[in-house]
Amino acid sequence: MSERKKIMATVYVIANQKGGIGKTTTATTLAGILNQKGKTLLIDADPQGNSTSTYQAAIEDTATLYDVMVDEDPVPLDEAVQHMENGDIVASDPLLAKAGKLLDGNVEGMYRLQDALEMLDGYDYIVIDTAPSLDIVLYNCLIAADEVIIPVTADAFALQGLTKLSDTIHAVQKRQNRNLQIAGLLLVKYAGRSNLEKDVRQEIEEVATQLGTKLFPTAIRECVKTKEAQLKKRLLSDYAPNCTTMQDYNQFVKELLGK
Repeated sequence: MSERKKIMATVYVIANQKGGIGKTTTATTLAGILNQKGKTLLIDADPQGNSTSTYQAAIEDTATLYDVMVDEDPVPLDEAVQHMENGDIVASDPLLAKAGKLLDGNVEGMYRLQDALEMLDGYDYIVIDTAPSLDIVLYNCLIAADEVIIPVTADAFALQGLTKLSDTIHAVQKRQNRNLQIAGLLLVKYAGRSNLEKDVRQEIEEVATQLGTKLFPTAIRECVKTKEAQLKKRLLSDYAPNCTTMQDYNQFVKELLGK
């Protein structure tokens, strides 16, 4: 594995191949909190574009992540950054769903995002929202990242697919990005009132240990303000800074940063 230039910003990837797990809420809220600590860029690598929608970013007549990663004549990443009211974002594009076919068989295709980030200056943190799939776009994100945050829910299917995701991360660690770390598993949409949730939480802690990481001590409770913020396309940190969900995310970020 050849040595590659170190990206100056700390790059966090939010990943879980299970859909509906709260990745976008985690990504946008984390970006909002980090933006209060240093200049932060959110990259939406999910073709569904939920983070793009939250930021009210454009996908027509403007450069998107597709143009940066997949286009034959790649656009520099800084030209794809949109400065929105919620913060800086590189928007997703439904065309990203075709990335696998277009980059298949191209070894350098796995390094497109890494190459783009190496040319980007001026950010302290970069947060990447990903799709619920193990595809070449996710590989790009993991190769470019410093740490992976894995949101999980305390339900019967919480651990579904975690083994495959872990295998993917460990393969990237071995071959393409030895510095990649699993920051931890983050319990989201948590009430903690049922015995099932408590039992699953204990099981998740055991799985985290098996994966060589941890379950973050703080679990993220869900409140109605979260859905309201999504409907109004606002960051939770701006819309309801004192709600219980926001309190939990603030505590989680302290744990993440070790502060």
